[in-house]
Amino acid sequence: MPMKIPNILTLLRILLIPVIVVVYYLPYAWAPMAAAIVFGFAAVTDWFDGYLARKLNQTSPFGAFLDPVADKLMVAISLVLLVDTYSAFWITIPAGIIIGREIVISALREWMAELGKRANIAVSFVGKLKTALQMLAILIMLAAAPYTLASWVGIGALYLASVLTLWSMYVYLKAAWPDLTDDM
Repeated sequence: MPMKIPNILTLLRILLIPVIVVVYYLPYAWAPMAAAIVFGFAAVTDWFDGYLARKLNQTSPFGAFLDPVADKLMVAISLVLLVDTYSAFWITIPAGIIIGREIVISALREWMAELGKRANIAVSFVGKLKTALQMLAILIMLAAAPYTLASWVGIGALYLASVLTLWSMYVYLKAAWPDLTDDM
């Protein structure tokens, strides 16, 4: 049985992660911009695979599992690159918030699924906005030289994304709170 197009795009996104890292560390002036272009292409496949899954009626359990994993891997590894590049606590803080939230919410979703209540913490509009802003911030910060005007725009977007990250985490935890505290 041939693999579904959305799943191919998701696997492609995962395969592009080491490409982003290798290209980013190449000893050429164009390397960060090239890594940003690869990241941007991968980010577009994130939107496109979901669109195609719905449009072509090609949703699958494999895709439902792998798509968020691919997103989290791509974001976390790219944030690690940026923390290394900037070597500053003001980059580490929002990166830590974003990565930490992903771990918490992934665990929460898994636990809620065990209870049969995963729908209680379905992806919200705030979560989608957070993801889009994260991707934009990372794209800008990968492409721009550190501490240039463009990089400060990316840093500002990263901080906005971290605020949305905390907000969406609050929304998810609030929805799950009755189940979390059932027999405290």
